[in-house]
Amino acid sequence: MPRHIMLVVARIVADGPATRRLVLRDPDGWPLPRCRPGAHLDLHVPGVGPRAYSLCGDPVVQDSWEIAVRREAESRGGSAWVHDALSEGDAVAVSMPRCTFPIADAASRHVMVAGGIGVTPFLAMACEFERRGADWTLHLLSRGEPPCASALERLAQTGKIRIHDTTRTARPGWEAMLGASAAPGLHAYCCGPEVMLDGFAHATQGWPTGTTSIEHFVPPPLPAAEGAVRYSLRRSVAGTEMVVESGESMLTALRALGAKVEASCEGGICGACEVRWLEGEPIHRDRVLTPERRRTHLMACVAQCASERLVVDA
Repeated sequence: MPRHIMLVVARIVADGPATRRLVLRDPDGWPLPRCRPGAHLDLHVPGVGPRAYSLCGDPVVQDSWEIAVRREAESRGGSAWVHDALSEGDAVAVSMPRCTFPIADAASRHVMVAGGIGVTPFLAMACEFERRGADWTLHLLSRGEPPCASALERLAQTGKIRIHDTTRTARPGWEAMLGASAAPGLHAYCCGPEVMLDGFAHATQGWPTGTTSIEHFVPPPLPAAEGAVRYSLRRSVAGTEMVVESGESMLTALRALGAKVEASCEGGICGACEVRWLEGEPIHRDRVLTPERRRTHLMACVAQCASERLVVDA
């Protein structure tokens, strides 16, 4: 399967303040691979590089993928290009979708909390929850009119969406949205600005492991990796090896060794640069890998090493 595919912007919809929803289709009308709710793709922005956006359409629809992009005042180039340069009929390069923010299938109740454009992955999840007959609630906090208004309107008849306009009413407390404590079978999800994610993490810090999920907009600042040392990095596939100084980028080193490693956020939140490690002691600093997954894989953009040698399958 190719790393990137070319799609056509079949439709652009103004869907809320400073928000454009893009409907992407195969230029020849072929069906697209089925995606998991909560997945995202990289839109490859000319002269800028990949930018990750959550898929917000119904996951069972196979003739199109949908993303919603809010115009950001401090855009790194992605949202400005989508709003100022992209037109219907244009061809765009996208990555195959990947899911680092999946539905917790074992849960019997789902509560989602979104801040502004952070609602996008939950729109896809809500469609899936309705299809399953699941117990779910979506809280959307916005300042004024919410993004993705038409998509929200389609789900309004469920009675399970709570929109909190914080310019009109006080922001609800975490207990009001999540409950005083973790209820049996409950899984809580949060996507939004960093201050919201910090509040969610604090409110659920006593919850059992595996009952909460967070997705970041942008990579959070990373502290220096405690215990990181100078190490020898070896590619098992090619047999090439080089010394990496403490604090230097493993992703950069792998590319210098000839490895074709994809990357997007370069901050440990998107899952693009996942690499299998075989030997050594990596220091994990990503926000996407589960403890189980970390036993065999790492995110090269942020990982460091605590051993003298690290062997990766790349």
